Amino acid sequence: MHPPSRQDYISINFAGQGSGSYNNSKQWRRQSCWRKWKQLSRLQRSLILILLFICGIASYPAVTEQLRGLTDGDPETESNSIFPHVLPEAVKQDQPPLPEPTSQRKLSNRRGPPVLQNRLQKKENASNTVVEDKASDHKKEGEEGVISWRGPEGPKDGENKEGSPANQKVQLSIQSVANCREAVQEAFRHAWKGYKDFAWGHDELRPLSKSYSEWFGLGLTLIDSLDTMWILGLKEEFEEAKTWVAAELTFNKNVDVNLFESTIRILGGLLSTYHLTGDTLFLDKAKDIGSRLMPAFNTPSKIPYSDVNIGKGTAHPPRWTSDSTVAEVTSIQLEFRELSRLTQEPQYQAAVAEVMKQVHKLDGKLDGLVPMFINTNNGQFTHQGIYTLGARADSYYEYLLKQWIQGGKKENELLEDYLQAIEGVKNNLLQKSSPNGLTFVGELSHGQLSPKMDHLVCFLPGTLALGAHNGLPADHMDLAKQLMETCYQMYIQMETGLSPEIVHFNMHQGSTRDIEVKLADRHNLLRPETVESLFYLYRFTKDQKYREWGWKILQNFNKYTKVSSGGYTSINNVRDPDYPSPRDKMESFFLGETLKYLYLLFSDDLNLISLDQ
Repeated sequence: MHPPSRQDYISINFAGQGSGSYNNSKQWRRQSCWRKWKQLSRLQRSLILILLFICGIASYPAVTEQLRGLTDGDPETESNSIFPHVLPEAVKQDQPPLPEPTSQRKLSNRRGPPVLQNRLQKKENASNTVVEDKASDHKKEGEEGVISWRGPEGPKDGENKEGSPANQKVQLSIQSVANCREAVQEAFRHAWKGYKDFAWGHDELRPLSKSYSEWFGLGLTLIDSLDTMWILGLKEEFEEAKTWVAAELTFNKNVDVNLFESTIRILGGLLSTYHLTGDTLFLDKAKDIGSRLMPAFNTPSKIPYSDVNIGKGTAHPPRWTSDSTVAEVTSIQLEFRELSRLTQEPQYQAAVAEVMKQVHKLDGKLDGLVPMFINTNNGQFTHQGIYTLGARADSYYEYLLKQWIQGGKKENELLEDYLQAIEGVKNNLLQKSSPNGLTFVGELSHGQLSPKMDHLVCFLPGTLALGAHNGLPADHMDLAKQLMETCYQMYIQMETGLSPEIVHFNMHQGSTRDIEVKLADRHNLLRPETVESLFYLYRFTKDQKYREWGWKILQNFNKYTKVSSGGYTSINNVRDPDYPSPRDKMESFFLGETLKYLYLLFSDDLNLISLDQ
């Protein structure tokens, strides 16, 4: 639901050695060292060799003694020598025991023998990954702020040699489900501690550098987290945040904000908090920001601009185009419609309804599938011929269904567009991978199918299940279950047990693994789509495996993204469990959505965010 609105990584191409640019390849280093060696005189080389021989003889007893100590030593000591980055804080003794993995699913047909698999992975990581100098980036052992490679809730070392850290089946009892809820609360408190200590009142936490970054300068993480704190029962943290909203939050600022992002994170966060608490403080703030976003709709076509200056009351498209993305202009409707309902002021709903009315009748669709861009001047689709359920189009489909439900299932155009789009997915984008037949949603570019699937597409299992629950065809639920399995496999087939941003599925016969990941796509941003779908699937089916899958995902967030001094960080490389390369950024949606849906997944109270009301 969150198409990236700005570049989140930098691609660096190193020039050849002849250019004089930095080149850190092994071949270049070998050539450089050999050239220096050849430049030495024969006498100098002989002296160096004699000196190395003497040092080797002198150190031999110490080395053999050290090796003997390693083989005879304590396993815990060995583990800590291999994984130095451990949470410095002690685990609380009064914390209830968390569920332990009980059995391991076989992946031999998918990943090869463990020894061979590990060798291949080491080779792949060495050859495919451009890594910064780790010595300069690693913190010293025990220093606060280091990444916590093994959180207290994570799997124990040595349990996950085959496949990935997440590839285990977990049995959750009633007691252990309660422990899971407590683990989510603890994860939130830890994330909130980092935000409170180092980024209070600012948009986003940078947990490794113990600082913050600004996007809009509106306390984005704090507002996005309000309803999560209430749902998780964290009343003390909620009251702190509420005090800040009442005393500090003002939208009277000369700042450009993105219409879509500020709608779903700020307007949506304030509206949902008002619903949960009944406190008019949040409704008043919602009305303030909602009215300040309205200039975005002042375009020749009534298709809104992407950016609004909420202080000046002006709006504009991005500097490089007059287009908006289809997902952004069609994924603000739920919030604006609700703002009209609560305030009895129709202008908000009227503006977003006009957008849906125009998109409904536009040419350029393929069996209900929409292109990614729409022009704000003429209101027509642009860059036609490319169809995806990933970034820039994804939440158009989600919001079709949810608007229909929100409006009491009376707006037939929305339902028609949704049903037609799902048939379009089945007819044009749905494929199966090799060798294990995972159902996935690809992308179509001018008639050619690409087996590329964004993590963002993992909103679809939950949306399909929600539709089936509301009386749509039963085969939507069947497809939801198949895609849910695929989204989980995108996690457990990675060495960290965390999904990359984008995967490519193998379709040719003879493939040894279903999923491949390109170097530029290996980052994980702590996104919520998969755990949101797990929540829906569990609520509607009561199948315990969806809770087990969510628990494993939470464990791996704790193991590979938790920062000891507070907060969680997105990572650059889900394929490297030894150094997943932290990005030093905690997106607001990790608190606003990811942890919220994990808690709801483990909640037995069906009235806690009822899906029927």
